[in-house]
Amino acid sequence: MATARATRIVARLHPAPRTFLLTAAALTAFAGNSLLCRAALRGSAIDPDGAIDPGLFTAVRIAAGVAVLVPLAKSSGRANKQGSWVSALALAAYAVLFSFAYVELGAGLGSLLLFGAVQTTMLGTGIARGERPSPRVWQGLLAAVAGLCVLLLPGASGSFGGALMMLGAGVAWGVYSLRGRGSRDPLATTAGNFARAIWFAAPAALLQAHGVHATLSGLLLAAVSGALTSGLGYVAWYAALRGLSATQAAIAQLTVPVLTAVLASLWLGEWPTWTLAAAGALVLGGVGVAMTARR
Repeated sequence: MATARATRIVARLHPAPRTFLLTAAALTAFAGNSLLCRAALRGSAIDPDGAIDPGLFTAVRIAAGVAVLVPLAKSSGRANKQGSWVSALALAAYAVLFSFAYVELGAGLGSLLLFGAVQTTMLGTGIARGERPSPRVWQGLLAAVAGLCVLLLPGASGSFGGALMMLGAGVAWGVYSLRGRGSRDPLATTAGNFARAIWFAAPAALLQAHGVHATLSGLLLAAVSGALTSGLGYVAWYAALRGLSATQAAIAQLTVPVLTAVLASLWLGEWPTWTLAAAGALVLGGVGVAMTARR
């Protein structure tokens, strides 16, 4: 199997290059999720009228992840009994809110809201657990929160409800990331989480008020998102986390909104506004300051 062969090649690399390649692959996959979802839900060069409903996109995405990850885990001799229902619930909540938010948001804006909320959640969790951050950390965190607030102002995002849903998706992904940092077997853990998450995500396909709609292109985009940029992308990220400090991991994710915005302008024709650029500087700069400050 090509995937298994690629996994063996990466595993034989020196730890530093291996971590770099895994991190680059994972971050590219994260950006790809936003692009694929946005393309499917609100139209693109593939299908200008929208190709699939958000609930069905979510269900197909998770199901495609299960279809790839579970057999891959079993073929590698790993039991599909890892993962947890709590992580699966966080994964499903992220996926559902992510899809419905992208009905209203552009790819770059959605990615900024998502990863801004992810990092704020992870920083806030550390504080809630008793960490005593320095003044510089607080300054960075407040700047990031201010940037997110700017995006919630009337007219800034185009949809207050969509922005709130994406922030909720970011919180859920932050919880999922925190729970996955100690995983000893990224493939088995991700497969187990996806297998459980399908039970939460499948009902989302029925949330459309006017019936279910899907085209072949929409189903294909959802399947690619689930199998490649979600399933295998998350495995790569869990594996990369072994070679990254918490600070390195957090800062690395700050490249995703930038990469997403660039690719969205090239593929989807979604050019960033000055408001998005200013808010993005606050969010990314604030989180970067907080993550590089001494605790």
